[in-house]
Amino acid sequence: MYSKILILRFPQTEVQKPIVCYLVKDYDLIFNILNAEILPRKEGVMVLELSGTRKNFKEGVKFLKSQGVQVQNASQEVKRDISKCTQCGACTAVCPTGALHVVRPEMAVEFDETKCSVCELCITACPTRAMAARPTSHTFFE
Repeated sequence: MYSKILILRFPQTEVQKPIVCYLVKDYDLIFNILNAEILPRKEGVMVLELSGTRKNFKEGVKFLKSQGVQVQNASQEVKRDISKCTQCGACTAVCPTGALHVVRPEMAVEFDETKCSVCELCITACPTRAMAARPTSHTFFE
């Protein structure tokens, strides 16, 4: 499962159309609306988490753009839910920056967020879903 948090900007002509619903129907994607607002000039802004296969995700984003929707990645960071982590080390095998590493001799997985490049490889590698991408700021609208 591939997942990203996106900021969508809908032009005034598209605000009233159910464009996001087509992501489910036609592209088999799951969405979670994190924030939405109609701005003073009647254009819409929506922050949503979009999930599905990587192929369907790319096709869904292509569809949004074809409808005149501006799509951009939200600022994100990777967080670990320590209560879900089983210290299996699967994430350390895919981490290109060494942000996730095994401390020996304890064999405990440590996460140094300052080294994280937010490549999100650990999210799909984690069997317990202890790793997740979260928005760095909840202030998305001007």
